[in-house]
Amino acid sequence: MSSTQSNPTTRPLTSGLPGVMLFFGGALTLVGALVSFYRDGGSEFGFAWLLAFMFYYTLALGALFMVMVHHLTDAGWSVGIRRYCEHLAALFFPWLLILFLPIGLFGSKIYSWMKLDPATNNLVAAKYPVFTLPGFWITSLIFFGILGFLSWRLRALSLEQDETGSVECTRKMRFHSGWGIVAFGLTLTFSGVLWMQAVQYQWFSAIYGVYFFASSVWAGLAFIYVLGVFMLEEGILTPVLQRSYFYFLGVLLLAFTLLSSYTEFAQYFVVWNANMPTETFWYIQREHGGWFAVSVLLILGKCFIPFFALLPISTKSRFKVLVPLCLLIAVMHYTDLAFNIMPVLHPVLHQGKWMLLPLGCVLLLGGILGKVFIRNFNAHPPYPRRDPRLLEAMGVSQNVVNDLMDANAAAGGAK
Repeated sequence: MSSTQSNPTTRPLTSGLPGVMLFFGGALTLVGALVSFYRDGGSEFGFAWLLAFMFYYTLALGALFMVMVHHLTDAGWSVGIRRYCEHLAALFFPWLLILFLPIGLFGSKIYSWMKLDPATNNLVAAKYPVFTLPGFWITSLIFFGILGFLSWRLRALSLEQDETGSVECTRKMRFHSGWGIVAFGLTLTFSGVLWMQAVQYQWFSAIYGVYFFASSVWAGLAFIYVLGVFMLEEGILTPVLQRSYFYFLGVLLLAFTLLSSYTEFAQYFVVWNANMPTETFWYIQREHGGWFAVSVLLILGKCFIPFFALLPISTKSRFKVLVPLCLLIAVMHYTDLAFNIMPVLHPVLHQGKWMLLPLGCVLLLGGILGKVFIRNFNAHPPYPRRDPRLLEAMGVSQNVVNDLMDANAAAGGAK
């Protein structure tokens, strides 16, 4: 049932931004890829595609996390954001899986361990059989299988409840969120290690999974906030998404700003104080060639600016402050991912000369996923129509509803 069929007053989500991103991103990616194949056999393209993929992958992780937290906490304010979070999370399968294929195909250009023999390298042998080409593909497919099943099952039950109103759908969504939050944590950790940390397979970090989780949800919350503001201003979610609810998103954003900053600092503090060459080389490489300036930028843009901007109570629901801040968070998250991935290929920061191809890839993937999201969003009701917390989300007191029902019943009995 489409949203326009179910409610004629509901405005569809429209935006020309994905089309613009698709056009310019496709042009930049095509030209950059041809240059990359000519110069280095496609290594530049592989790293740029990995960076863009990890950016959107982490946003989908953040959206799926919010869907499961909604079901586990049974909150009323998050009813309004749940449906578009479900559509964001549903991008895992098949779209993000399809977009992952170039990473696997160019794996030998990205991951140096694919060229090494486990018989002569103890670090690769210790991770056998995952650190083999078949192991890489099988493990990656398992990741997408878990995340794809969770996201699609939760959305399917949510849409089914729109049709039937069955309370059994709520119970099933809570059940899947219960085991799913555990599977989510494990999948997020191992995928972050295999796809991003393993770009430098020699490096070890005991809290990389926690850092990756905090950063993913942090960026996901920022994107959810901006998308919610856009839909509220366009009148799409006006019945269920009140302005005051953005305060709760702001509180979560502040919490994950602290968690993300803390885990990143803790990782650096532990590695640097342990002073083990097998670990410190990762940071030493990022103190040279211009990458030190990027690390300072991350300290300011990922920690101090968001923290002090989000600290006052009043700013958490002030769109003129939070929307630009969320856009800054998205840029800082992308920069942080580049700080993890790109120094392997570019030990010296060439003053942005190599940034056109990564920019093209992030625009191209964003255009593709944006068009899919808009299509899916407009094909279904924009919010859960029969969620048990719907009245609470609309700001209607359940006591008032019960009183009206009792009054109507009494009037009927008197007749």
